[in-house]
Amino acid sequence: MKSKKTFVALLTAGVAVLALSACGGSTTAETSTSASASKGMSAAPAGEFGPGCAAVPTDPSNAGSFEAMAKVPVATAASGNPLLSTLVTAVKKANLVDTLNGAPAVTVFAPTNDAFAKIPKADLDKVLADNATLTKILTYHVVAGKIAPDQLAGVHKTLQGGDITVAGSGTDFTVDGNAKVVCGNVQTANATVYIIDSVLMPK
Repeated sequence: MKSKKTFVALLTAGVAVLALSACGGSTTAETSTSASASKGMSAAPAGEFGPGCAAVPTDPSNAGSFEAMAKVPVATAASGNPLLSTLVTAVKKANLVDTLNGAPAVTVFAPTNDAFAKIPKADLDKVLADNATLTKILTYHVVAGKIAPDQLAGVHKTLQGGDITVAGSGTDFTVDGNAKVVCGNVQTANATVYIIDSVLMPK
């Protein structure tokens, strides 16, 4: 549909604009990490961290493993991860697969299946059936630029247009006050993913 194509074009353009203006591009993040290390500050985690990472398959041939996810764009990577099947269903219903896969560097706060399970089924079904609302919620979980753990704390502009606030340091982070990062710094071909235990809602 024409409106759907227009939305995808605007969202893709928005990603590009935010990527240029955002503080956390991948190169900046790497430079900042190196600078912090050279000043003797505590180094940020070099790889994935968090208790939820234990549920990710370890066999590199498994599409949901960290190794496999790193080779493909973010929506495709999520489709192979057993923790994120409900999120993948939502992304498909909102027709955002191609948009997310084709976006420049982004950071995605990805709710687990258990996070979606916290929402009463009737309410979740209602959201999944409302494309406009679903799109707003999903794009609220995406920030331009691949943000490293040492740059994660602070306020970040989302593709939805609102701001999210991340608090914490090291390997302990919360998003918007109550969503906890359970597996962070997961890399895909075009994104850094922080898996969270609650769904974020735009203000």
